[in-house]
Amino acid sequence: MITGIFWAVAAGLMLGLYALPNKFTKDFREENTWALFFMLTMFLVPVVATLAIMHGVGEIYGTPAVRAVLPKMVVTSVLWGVGVMMWGKAIHHIGVSLGFSIFIGTVILVGSLLPFFVDGLPPSRALPALCGGLFFVLLGVFANGRAGLARESDQAKSGAEAPAGKKSMSAGITIAVVGGLLATGFSFANAVGRPALHAASQAQGNPEWVTALAVMFPIFLSGGVVMAGYFAWQLSTKQAWGAFKTPAFGRNFGLILVMAIFHYAASAIFAYAAFKLGPVGNTVGYAIFNTSCVVTAIVSGLVVGEWQGASSRAKNLLYTGLAGMVIGILIISYGNNLAAAATAS
Repeated sequence: MITGIFWAVAAGLMLGLYALPNKFTKDFREENTWALFFMLTMFLVPVVATLAIMHGVGEIYGTPAVRAVLPKMVVTSVLWGVGVMMWGKAIHHIGVSLGFSIFIGTVILVGSLLPFFVDGLPPSRALPALCGGLFFVLLGVFANGRAGLARESDQAKSGAEAPAGKKSMSAGITIAVVGGLLATGFSFANAVGRPALHAASQAQGNPEWVTALAVMFPIFLSGGVVMAGYFAWQLSTKQAWGAFKTPAFGRNFGLILVMAIFHYAASAIFAYAAFKLGPVGNTVGYAIFNTSCVVTAIVSGLVVGEWQGASSRAKNLLYTGLAGMVIGILIISYGNNLAAAATAS
């Protein structure tokens, strides 16, 4: 149990910190940073990790059951890829604190509601807890949006330039919310592909948690194809290819590689944490993972000065949003536990 909790916290810290190094790159434009990041995290890191860790890769993806579900996974993975790409743009617009909390809050909110439409309402004993948790998450997302608009107003009055650059706060919030909606495609792809991939992975003698790598591999590659096309177009349209020719390229590549490793490893480590936590891995582990991720992102944003020039009102709204999301995640975790217990009985 302690080992599982440790790795769940570690996964949350990695995801919460993954975007931070982009603030320290030099001579790169937005398109350069995120194009290189997505090429590394969607292609290089998954390929290396899959080949190094998973046994029988060819046999797993060659089984008839897996080949039958791959087309469905590809379609929803493309939507997820667009959502993650929008997440990166939202972070550039509104910073790490708000970009994470609003995006992840939207993912949790929509991801928790989707099973209601697919599988029907959960058991009656779990429904009040789930609805209560969703209310607090919604409150948190709303409060964070208000905090961002208040911060933009405060910084404009004080003459301080927003650390994320002179971007529209309302546009950044919209991008984060829409990105969060599209990013739920990951859950669909996982639901469609996991049973067949789990059976195929187990047949090759892989540990149970490696199933997560088997699921992530086609999802990342499919989402990455969309991003490759988009950023190639962006780099050409904005004539940003030349920005890669900078003396700081080596430094920038190292920072962005750290981003890519943290982004990918967070999901893989969470899968391992859930495996170590046993029956409560997908409920308690999920709560620990998301809570530590959001807290880490907000604290790191404060540390690097994203809220410089913001009033106490704006910061209090941010803290209210954080508290609402943490409480909501914990309540949803409890509700999911009740639902799982009711189903098992």
